[in-house]
Amino acid sequence: MLNSIMTGAEITAGVFAACTAVSLLLGTGIALLCMYRSSYTQSFIITLSMLPAVVQVIIMLVNGNIGTGVAVAGAFGLVRFRSTPGTAKEIGMIFLGMAIGLATGMGYVLLAALFFGVMALFVLALSRLRFGGGNENERELKITIPENLDYDGLFDDLFRQYTRSARLDRVKTSNMGTLYELEYRIVLKDGEASKVFMDELRCRNGNLNIVCGRVASREAL
Repeated sequence: MLNSIMTGAEITAGVFAACTAVSLLLGTGIALLCMYRSSYTQSFIITLSMLPAVVQVIIMLVNGNIGTGVAVAGAFGLVRFRSTPGTAKEIGMIFLGMAIGLATGMGYVLLAALFFGVMALFVLALSRLRFGGGNENERELKITIPENLDYDGLFDDLFRQYTRSARLDRVKTSNMGTLYELEYRIVLKDGEASKVFMDELRCRNGNLNIVCGRVASREAL
């Protein structure tokens, strides 16, 4: 059932059409999986859809030729010099697309479809369970205060009232040392920073800049 549809060294038109169709279909599926609950660009999604078919054709052209295989490996190695850094999910989807292309290029179309199905269910299940997502109510809070204020314990009473936990991560000076920028990691009680909480912080810091947002290091799958 999971055997290759290639019966010999020669690639027929029917085999090529079947492998290419499966590659494009699974490539589109990988693109849809990458789009799920993620930010993306159209160019990357289109390229990801094409990737399995491109790898498939390369594998078919190599077809056991060691010299061609070495040349192809060198060509792929040059890609890293023109590629921009991507997210962990994008890199994972690229590897998934290459694996699918390798399988279809060798004629294992059913194996490729089965592998894609297993990986898609796995990724979707982990996304639904928020595996590795951390606390949804965790936020980064940046507060600017004038240099004449002692930041040690300055907002403790407000944190006890509006947050479950609060930790001062970093302190740095700005504006020629006349201001302090405090960076806190907090877990809100109600999930969102209320206007009352922000207003009380503004009154305490002299109405200087306050930024409260989601933790940048966590990315939803």
